[in-house]
Amino acid sequence: MTDSTSTTHPGSETKEFSAEVGRLLDLVVHALYSEREIFLRELVANAADATDRRRFEALTDGARALPDEAKIRINPDKDARLLSISDDGAGMSREELVSNLGTIARSGTRAFGQQLENASPEDRPNLIGQFGVGFYAAFMVADRVEVVSRRAGSDEAWRWTSDGRGSYTIEPASRETAGTDITLHIKTDADEFLDTYRLQSIIRKWSDHIAWPVTIVQDGKEEAANEGTALWRKPRSEVTTEQMEEFYRHLTHNFDTPWETLHWRAEGTMEFSALLFIPSSRPFEFGEQTRESRIRLHVRRMFITDEAEILPPWLRFVQGVVDTEDLPLNVSREMLQATPVLARIRKAVTGKVLSSLKTRLEDAQAYAAFWENFGPILKEGMWMIRPTAPRLPG
Repeated sequence: MTDSTSTTHPGSETKEFSAEVGRLLDLVVHALYSEREIFLRELVANAADATDRRRFEALTDGARALPDEAKIRINPDKDARLLSISDDGAGMSREELVSNLGTIARSGTRAFGQQLENASPEDRPNLIGQFGVGFYAAFMVADRVEVVSRRAGSDEAWRWTSDGRGSYTIEPASRETAGTDITLHIKTDADEFLDTYRLQSIIRKWSDHIAWPVTIVQDGKEEAANEGTALWRKPRSEVTTEQMEEFYRHLTHNFDTPWETLHWRAEGTMEFSALLFIPSSRPFEFGEQTRESRIRLHVRRMFITDEAEILPPWLRFVQGVVDTEDLPLNVSREMLQATPVLARIRKAVTGKVLSSLKTRLEDAQAYAAFWENFGPILKEGMWMIRPTAPRLPG
């Protein structure tokens, strides 16, 4: 890394990135992410990580305790063409800014996670980032990015600034409390990301169930943007029937009650949580609308895609969520197809659904109603599966 000290501001330094930035940004735009809006998911995920980290650190250092209403704030400014994402998390020192943001593809989250190997599971924060490149997705929509951060337990704040073209500047700054502000100078072709309703839709799509509240500033007021409750991660005994049915309607946009609900957590060599529903009535023109499974794949609460083909096409009437710890957050759809972890999840989830259907066969009247709705779709699998596969119930 080549350093040069700027003469424009006392304490300001301009440094070159430690890896070739053009190649990285090309990777981010064309390989890691399928949609431009992903930048907001990545920045919110980083903010959630930082907040989890501060909560964890506060267990042994009271000076780093979180504020009572810790949250992630998103503030669009159309006139100034600025979008800011702020958190109350652990923040970063000058050295951490240089190390985490100045060194391409070095994940501060990963380095921190390695320090937690001996910590008890209940104390470990829910770290999301893995590859260490999610932050740079910001350059898909911004021609300049500013980061102001103050480390929890410190009185000093620092500003990191870059246009993503080969160098960055770091200099002293001010922030009243610990945490981080990321400000994006939005490109001329990215006006949509300054629209409040567009931002709300992105948060609802990708980050609706992260643990920390996310708010969006609109007309000077903060409006809640996420639900913040991942029912599939809770024990079945802690979820009421009303909560389950409300989530089912939110997820499927159906108005019936589920014919079957599958809620379990797989542990061991492969860990994931799942909450699946079989509707009690057939959605209008369901078979003609889509012929692929649309189970939502999440990684540590964050939505990744509903095109992972978790279930085979002949089980496409099943809807729900699968959330795993064993995939990186920024895995692309293309990478998913070659991931052995996902292949094992598919096999386990398919087996669970078929086992449940066989159990429900014991109630002939109820099963007859299911068969009337979805029997023709289930029959598609009779010739698709091999003789050695589990026999289809029906």
